[in-house]
Amino acid sequence: MSEILPPAGTAPAEGLRERKRRETRQRIAETALRLFLAKGYEGTTLDAIAAEAGISRRTFFSYFKSKDDIILFGLDADSAMMIADLLKTSPDVPPLDAVRDVMVKRIARHTTEQMKAIDDLMLSSESLLARKQTFYARQEQALFNAMCEVWRQPERRRALRMVAMVSIGAMRVALQAWREQTGQRKSAAKFLRDAFDSLKSGL
Repeated sequence: MSEILPPAGTAPAEGLRERKRRETRQRIAETALRLFLAKGYEGTTLDAIAAEAGISRRTFFSYFKSKDDIILFGLDADSAMMIADLLKTSPDVPPLDAVRDVMVKRIARHTTEQMKAIDDLMLSSESLLARKQTFYARQEQALFNAMCEVWRQPERRRALRMVAMVSIGAMRVALQAWREQTGQRKSAAKFLRDAFDSLKSGL
């Protein structure tokens, strides 16, 4: 899982307490993911995660409320870094191209094996699948907000809203096609590029 990093030059100096809390949260998340992959999502208990991370069960609940929260923490971390990249985009770049580029960049960081492992975890839990829909809605809103920061003209907001919506749709279609592929597996980034190409050619 990736660590949430603020955009360069925009965050206040991190104090010792905040740094230790961030590092502890990251350690718990990494420990949990390792156990999920080794023992399965349902086969991993909160007690096992806490023990392996070197904390008490009570301390665990001061960082995460459930196992689902740990998985979503990783998704939110990737989303935050994607938004940070988008905010650095030149307003001269077409919005759809900019969103495609940052999405492909983020997804390309993960190997096919990592992607498949996380995908299998998501599919193994009905509660995770349900919460993933909420995650997509949050990601769409975050994309829209970031684009409004880059392309500031008020008259463009309706178009930017549509770009956010179709971009999340393209990502979901791409990941579905990637999941269902047979034979020699292609990268998720390749499917995502193809989805955006299909989107642009169909407009």
